[in-house]
Amino acid sequence: MGKPFEGRVVLVTGASSGLGETAAVLLAEAGATVFGTARRREALDAARVRYPQIRWLLADVKDASAVKVAVDGVVREAGRLDVLVNNAAIFVFGPIDQASEETLRSQFEANVFGLVFVSQAALPALKESRGSIVNISSAAGHMASPGGSIYGATKAAVESFTRSWALELAPLGVRVNAIAPGPTETPGFDKGGLTPEQVAAVKASFVKQVPLGRMASTEEVSRWIVSLADPSVTWITGQVLSVDGGMSLT
Repeated sequence: MGKPFEGRVVLVTGASSGLGETAAVLLAEAGATVFGTARRREALDAARVRYPQIRWLLADVKDASAVKVAVDGVVREAGRLDVLVNNAAIFVFGPIDQASEETLRSQFEANVFGLVFVSQAALPALKESRGSIVNISSAAGHMASPGGSIYGATKAAVESFTRSWALELAPLGVRVNAIAPGPTETPGFDKGGLTPEQVAAVKASFVKQVPLGRMASTEEVSRWIVSLADPSVTWITGQVLSVDGGMSLT
């Protein structure tokens, strides 16, 4: 039996760590030719050593020109693009009265503007292949999160894009869906400007909100990215799938 993504080309943004890294590996194992982006040279070089089977690109999603060059390079090299996984994002926790201009701008530029830039660059090839987009949202995109209002607002935008683009692109045969993970063990917690003690407190607070009583692994979430992107899954679009251990029920 052949692999489901045999002959397909996938681009995963923010693929050098966390959810994007795991998704890229699983997609490659499923037969896809996977291109992964990273915005820092050292992260890209380290990822290339770990996963030489993935084709790595240096691109910051906040830079529309760099994104277009990267996506055009993928299509030129591979001859096509079938799936875009919009994973690249940052989050910084903190109360709104302490949020700096940089905190606000950086999250919207990466999580919202960047997602749009990459999608715009990929659309010509996705229309040609009648492919699909999988956006990575978050439980924070539809649940109140004290201290996470800015991040949550960016992910609410992602969910809105998902639904609107699904209607807009359906006549062209392009499916658009999103995954909304609950608390997931990723390096992102250590990059949010919190002390180790604060990180532990945030994780403990999240776990209390999850009926299944724990955080997810990146593999548990990434398997749903693969499922939504599967070429045989042709009758689902515009959906935001909560993969959150029941958190959205609380």
